[in-house]
Amino acid sequence: MARVNPEPRWRRLEPDERRAQILACARRLFGERHYDAVSTTELARESGVARGLINHYFGTKRELYLEVVRELMFIPEFAVERLAHGSVEERAAASIERFLAVIERNRAMWLATVGTGGYGRDPDVEQIMQEADEIAADRFLETVGLPDLSEGREELRAMIRSFAGMAKAATREWLVRKTLTRDQVQLMLATLLAAIITDVHSRMFDPAVRETS
Repeated sequence: MARVNPEPRWRRLEPDERRAQILACARRLFGERHYDAVSTTELARESGVARGLINHYFGTKRELYLEVVRELMFIPEFAVERLAHGSVEERAAASIERFLAVIERNRAMWLATVGTGGYGRDPDVEQIMQEADEIAADRFLETVGLPDLSEGREELRAMIRSFAGMAKAATREWLVRKTLTRDQVQLMLATLLAAIITDVHSRMFDPAVRETS
C-alpha cells in the first residue's frame, strides 16, 4: 500500500485562516512563557509561517501580544445575539457560561494576563482591559434587553464593571487556589449578575420599590 504523506505544514491558507492560526499559536506560547521569552522567530516557526507574515498581519511581536490579549478579553458582537434569549436569570447564566468556557479554553493565557495580580503592571494591557470592561457593560445591557435604558444607566454600567472585577477574582479562586469549583463559580456569578439587574438596580431607581423600602 502506498504511503500517504501528511499534509504539508506550509499549506496555503486564506488570510483570515492564517491570521487565526498565528493568533492561536501566540496565545499558547504567551500563556506558557513570559512575553520576553517568546521570540518572533519561534512564533513564526510554531505557526508554520514565514516570519515576514507575522509582521504583515500584526506588525511587531508586541502588537501581536496585545492583539492576543484583546481577543481574549473582548466579548464579540455575535455573542450578544446568541445569549439574548430567555429570562434575565437565564441570560445571565448563559453569559457566565460563555465567560468561563472561554477562560477554560485559554487557561494559561488568561492567568498570564490577570491571574497573578491583575492588570496595572503593563499600561497597554491595562488600557485593553479597561476598554473590555466598558464594552462588556454595554454588551450585557444588550443581552438582557436593556440597550436603551436611560435612568440609572451609568450606575448600572458601573455595577457591571465592579462585578467584572469580582468575576476575575473568582476565576483565580477556581483556577489557582482551587477553593471553588467551576460549577460553584458559575452559580455564584450568574446569581449575582442577575441580582444586580433584577434587584439592586430596581431598588436604586424604581420609585415603587423605594417607597416600600
